Amino acid sequence: MTARILVVDDIPANVKLLEARLLAEYFDVLTAPDGHTALDICDRTQVDLILLDIMMPGIDGFEVCERLKANPRTAHIPVVMVTALDQPSDRVRGLKAGADDFLTKPVNDLQLISRVKSLVRLKNVSDELRLRAETAHSIGLQDLGRYDTLTEPGNVLIVDGRASSQERIARALKPVAQVTGISDPQAALFEAAENPFDLVIVNSNFPDYDPLRLCSQLRSLERTRFIPILLVIEQGQDDMVVRALELGVTDYIVRPVDPNELLARSLTQIRRKHFNDRLRASVQHTIELAVTDPLTGLHNRRYLDSHLKLLADRAAARGKPLSLFITDIDRFKSVNDTYGHDAGDEVLREFAHRVRSAVRGADLACRFGGEEFVVVMPDTTAEVAAVVAERLRLSVETKPFALPGDAPSLSITASLGIASFNLAEDTPEAVLKRADTALYQAKRNGRNQVVAIAA
Repeated sequence: MTARILVVDDIPANVKLLEARLLAEYFDVLTAPDGHTALDICDRTQVDLILLDIMMPGIDGFEVCERLKANPRTAHIPVVMVTALDQPSDRVRGLKAGADDFLTKPVNDLQLISRVKSLVRLKNVSDELRLRAETAHSIGLQDLGRYDTLTEPGNVLIVDGRASSQERIARALKPVAQVTGISDPQAALFEAAENPFDLVIVNSNFPDYDPLRLCSQLRSLERTRFIPILLVIEQGQDDMVVRALELGVTDYIVRPVDPNELLARSLTQIRRKHFNDRLRASVQHTIELAVTDPLTGLHNRRYLDSHLKLLADRAAARGKPLSLFITDIDRFKSVNDTYGHDAGDEVLREFAHRVRSAVRGADLACRFGGEEFVVVMPDTTAEVAAVVAERLRLSVETKPFALPGDAPSLSITASLGIASFNLAEDTPEAVLKRADTALYQAKRNGRNQVVAIAA
């Protein structure tokens, strides 16, 4: 793993020490002697993580962190404050300013490298999601919102072997989250898999159970893979911290737990989870838009082109029939010419609705282009496809299409062409062409009919 790390400290010896440790792990290192220089570097250059001193001339580390998090271009850069300040109040102030973690001078090499690698991994995932989601945002499809907003309470699962500490943690989180407490780690695993938690807090106080086992299982399950994990440890358990970060634990806090620090760290994780959930939803929505016709809501030609080959290969492997038909609205141009394109769009939407109603759940309905639609029918012979096509034709012919405004309802008909796959030698393109030929034969024969062409 490589990344670009910015070290910000006004004492050259501290900078050289951190730089040497990071270079030994093959990180690319930039340095800055003060806060203003650091902000300038972040504004001009890609930075993956910042190691930030607090006590500096000019503006201190707290203000630098606040400015970084307020700038949309730099808000997602992880910040680790490296400081001689070790009071809980200082950590809370830093976390409220947006810091992701603290390292106390003199810095433990193992914790430094483990923490840097863990935060870089998290940033890489978030960056990939943001890049894809911003594609949708740039064309007006999604509003990503702010990273630091929390519009609803979080949902937190506490896994703690002691009722007393479980209660203290729940009390600290009560202002910002709904809390569920469980003492049995295996029961907690099932609970996390079945419910939409924003954070799992695992206390390492079990007398006969390794808490990292639960952390590993949470990271292994698909349903819990992206839930942040906050580990509560004893002072001096450095080896456990390193192993935990390698397993994908997101953050840790040392006992005795300061309620304000716990609240600040939990809020940071809940906000990050909500934001990444929005990013993933945006990516999924973008994918759906790429393969969906916006007017009718059916799959589009792009989806048909990619999916038809998969259906044909699956049918061939299973030795099952596969048929399709192309349908076209008869004399559709006259609808646009007479009543306008708004009326034409309404006819297309209603036609798509009748296509959905006429075909089966396993069938694939797509808008092929213009007023043409394709329905692909797995496990279907040409004879059964003809029955489905005739059902659609009748549903179009027998019920007039309502138009917007005061325009009269229209009687519409459709022509349909059917073709089936010869699975031994056919290609999707060849079958579509035969169906298209059958469609135009139906048109030449007088429209409003179904025609099938044998393979």
